[in-house]
Amino acid sequence: MKNLLYMLFGCMLLITMYGCNKTQTDFKNLLGNQEVVYTGAVKAVITQPGNLRIGLKWKSSSDPSIVKYVVYWNNKADSQIVKISTKTDSVRTTITGLKEFVYTFTIYSFDAKGNKSIPFEVNNIKVYGPVYAGTLLNRAYSGANPYRNNPNGSVTLNFTTPDTINIKTVIRYTDSSNATIEKTLLPDSSSITLPNYKQGTKIQYQSYYIPERAAIDTFVVNRFDDFPDIVLQYVQCNKSLFKSISLPNDVHADFGTSFEKLWDGSVGPQSYPNIFHSNESKLPHHFTFDLGAVYNYLARIEETGRDQSHNPLDFEVWGIADISNAATTLPGTDPGWTAEMKAKGWTLLKECVRTDDGKQAMKFDFIGNPPPVRYIRIRVKTNTSGENYSNISELTLWNLQ
Repeated sequence: MKNLLYMLFGCMLLITMYGCNKTQTDFKNLLGNQEVVYTGAVKAVITQPGNLRIGLKWKSSSDPSIVKYVVYWNNKADSQIVKISTKTDSVRTTITGLKEFVYTFTIYSFDAKGNKSIPFEVNNIKVYGPVYAGTLLNRAYSGANPYRNNPNGSVTLNFTTPDTINIKTVIRYTDSSNATIEKTLLPDSSSITLPNYKQGTKIQYQSYYIPERAAIDTFVVNRFDDFPDIVLQYVQCNKSLFKSISLPNDVHADFGTSFEKLWDGSVGPQSYPNIFHSNESKLPHHFTFDLGAVYNYLARIEETGRDQSHNPLDFEVWGIADISNAATTLPGTDPGWTAEMKAKGWTLLKECVRTDDGKQAMKFDFIGNPPPVRYIRIRVKTNTSGENYSNISELTLWNLQ
């Protein structure tokens, strides 16, 4: 037994001595007498999906020997070389010609001798394309309150909160000069106002999206959608702003009455003195008043006569936005009065003709697409009595918005 132990100890001693005599480079015999050298590996990659392409970005390696990177995909059947000519903080490349698919990319770094790094894999990277684009819908408008007409002739469109990847929505419309206008609604806004919108024309909209926040491409819905038709509503003009003004040859309120009775809110034919009663002045004669605000689509007037006589049966309604140079010099009876009114910038909104006794309230619609109006001139041509007076209980006007 002792002899056996001595033999084992001697063998172990010989093995140890032989191992100590091996050099550290003897493993080269197993590698063709060459040492394995690894370049600095990629550590983290930012992916930027696009339309049938992908952007890749990673931080530059501190290894100064690296001269290029190679990106492989499709099980290394496809690759792209990214050469490094100057030192930068980051490396970027865009791979094009891809299919709409989920990819794995493998990246190696190389030095000038062909030594490469260990691989770095980027998995489950989605590339977008026509299939994704086909799923996109234009941003939804507010179903409960899609729009609002404004007194200044503009229209405000209301939309719901968009998806977080919505970039913008383009609104296309026609303005009052028949020009095609495009405005952009950003995702953080829920409404947009279209100035000088031409009533009755189509409004269309188209939305843009990105598939992910870091995406390098924007996708657009493949069509414009029609916004709901803008329907104008009659909104009564604010009578509290009305006031009388006097231009040359205007009649005035007489017999203890006042112009203010024309817009005091009374309903139905009124009795004296709760009326406007003009002074005696040969027909046709006229009077003027201020609406107190500019209306871009003044559309309707309602006239209520007195409970007795002198009610207008044929009268004209004229309008203008500014009376700075609008005063006329001719009396309403002059044949040249109409021409002078037009020359001064007034627009005939309506000639109102009644075939009754002129007492009850009666509405008359103005011309379509009127100019902006703030000042009204009423020219009474005939009345029920044939005398040179005008009696009116109430005037009400409406703007379309």
